[in-house]
Amino acid sequence: MLKERDARRKLRFLVSRVAHVLERLGLAMSGAMGGTFIAAYLARSDTGPFDSLGFGASMVLVGIVGFYLGIDIPARRANRPGFAGMHGGLDAVELLSATGTFLAAAAALMAVYAIVLDDVPQRTGEFVISGWWLLGASLQTGAGAIGRLRPVRKAA
Repeated sequence: MLKERDARRKLRFLVSRVAHVLERLGLAMSGAMGGTFIAAYLARSDTGPFDSLGFGASMVLVGIVGFYLGIDIPARRANRPGFAGMHGGLDAVELLSATGTFLAAAAALMAVYAIVLDDVPQRTGEFVISGWWLLGASLQTGAGAIGRLRPVRKAA
């Protein structure tokens, strides 16, 4: 009976890990897709650096890393004081991740909108979209890295 229970526990753990990896790969593909839209939008501006294959590849890579690391943050460590008396406190890493996800997704949405409606990129639009994308993906990457470096909360 004990061996059977242990085998079921190991199987549940394995299935859980596989599901987690599949989820992370899906998030990475979403980031790659967003990076592709940003690169395609900026390539339409006929500006030298934005027209290169290296630029497009770097936008895709930034999206992959940001979405893979920054969306699924491990739980914060226990025994941290709350913020302004809130139960559980404010988690700055979670706020960075959420802000980064919002900015990156908003930039990708604006790029898709401009591509679909055949909008000619303006300098201001290029700056806003590329800035939001890079800032958002950077916030996600930083939050994901910080979240993985801190100790994980122990189950009670």
